[in-house]
Amino acid sequence: MTEIAGWSEATDAPEARRRPFAGRVGTRAWAYAQIAGWVLFATGIAYSVVLRFWHLGQLGYNSDEAVYAGQAASLADDPELKQFFPIFRAHPLLFQSILAVGFKFGVNDVTGRAISAAFGLGTIVIVYKLGVLLYGRKAGLLASLFVALMPYHVLVSRQVLLDGPMVFFATLTLYLLALYATTKRPAWLYAAGGAMGLTVLGKETSILLLGAIYAFFALSPDIHVRMRNLAISFGVMVLVIAPFPLTLKLAGHAQTGESYLAWQLFRRPNHQWSFYPATVPAVIGPLLVFVALLGLWLLRDQISWRETLLLSWIVVPALFFQLWPVKGFQYLLPSAIPIALLAGRTIGRLKPEPAKAGSRWANWPRLVAPVLAVTVALTLAVETHARIQPSTSGTFLAGSGGVPGGRELGHWVESRVPEGAQLLAIGPSMANIVQFYGHRRAYGLSVGPNPLRRNPAYEPITNPDLAIRSNELQYLVWDAFSASRTSFFSDKLLAYADRYNGRIVHTESVITKTREGKYAKRPVIVVYEVRP
Repeated sequence: MTEIAGWSEATDAPEARRRPFAGRVGTRAWAYAQIAGWVLFATGIAYSVVLRFWHLGQLGYNSDEAVYAGQAASLADDPELKQFFPIFRAHPLLFQSILAVGFKFGVNDVTGRAISAAFGLGTIVIVYKLGVLLYGRKAGLLASLFVALMPYHVLVSRQVLLDGPMVFFATLTLYLLALYATTKRPAWLYAAGGAMGLTVLGKETSILLLGAIYAFFALSPDIHVRMRNLAISFGVMVLVIAPFPLTLKLAGHAQTGESYLAWQLFRRPNHQWSFYPATVPAVIGPLLVFVALLGLWLLRDQISWRETLLLSWIVVPALFFQLWPVKGFQYLLPSAIPIALLAGRTIGRLKPEPAKAGSRWANWPRLVAPVLAVTVALTLAVETHARIQPSTSGTFLAGSGGVPGGRELGHWVESRVPEGAQLLAIGPSMANIVQFYGHRRAYGLSVGPNPLRRNPAYEPITNPDLAIRSNELQYLVWDAFSASRTSFFSDKLLAYADRYNGRIVHTESVITKTREGKYAKRPVIVVYEVRP
């Protein structure tokens, strides 16, 4: 094992992989350290399983979860939900089809989220294999531990979202590309094409990773690839993706994809440009990001195709979504995986210069890497534990978790609102939740009539006044989560409630902490019954 400026570089030699702690095992203290390291790693992985599965059904679905679970229920031919959630919407149906198998035995929150969490655990395994391939066993163990405890990955993989399964296949693609770069065998490149096809079927926005693959080959002249092999790999990817557009065409929904594309192109910005810099590093882990950047700087003389591959996987999606006006909490999750690998590389190669023999500090260098690894893991675990707790603030960041009170509202609607009645919410987010749990038609006031400015799946109410006066709408649903994002439509809905003698018939509340330090109930969802 070679050393540069106080750092040790992992090699691809089998001997180095079999003996990552060569020269240290002979001491009893180091043997104890190894045992402690394995115990800490096993504890961390076990706790990560708890984080992903603990109280999965504590909160009901958020809007996106309701939509994807509703699609899966329609695929499973659920008689109550298929009338509200069409099968074909904006995204491919790989994950929804897998969910549909589970929903054949009954639609429930835990089943859907458990399947998503299983994909998250599978991603951890692939990260370990990838870390071992790129940087050795120690880096692989650390990277997998960091992903296992990372708030970003845990939060997304606890939800029925497309991004968790998509990242599983994206990480598999990354691993197969690394295998090709290591072995130069075209079969691995073809397999990477197939995995990339599954990634796109998971979520179509992952097509951006083709740019990362192009950047990797363009910036890695030592990785030779024949155009013929690239063409075959691309062809495999196209064959894997082909069933989705063919299904759309054969089902007579070819125009559906075009409508969603037009909507995406003309959508208004939903966050400020600073959204990702302010949000994503905090959920990846600031210390984890710092360690990854520190390693890139301190090991800058050892940059190889490995770092080029990982950095391409980070930069291309991050740059695109930063420039793209529409931003989502979970969109940058694929870039979090290489950051964990780079952090594992940093700590795995850390080997400070030893102190002088006989010094009271002679053994401290051995503690630097373990202490840093434990510190990073603990900061991730503590932050993740805090973030999976139900929100009590009355505000909600889309994609970060379930919606307090949403499921309970839906159950009230199903039991107390007459069949055939229709509801109007501030936006489509709460309307989706009402339809999923309440099995009543609900609309969003913020859904505009311009087809280029709205999601094609949502039907607008062009004249709410007329709809209420003609008794087409009987209930209005105000919620604090939507109101925090659009005060204009919140005020407008409350104005309708006041104008048409709105009577509060149901309220969902959460316990919040006041400025005085006391705890009090705060209404987060209020249902008004209106009369013409």
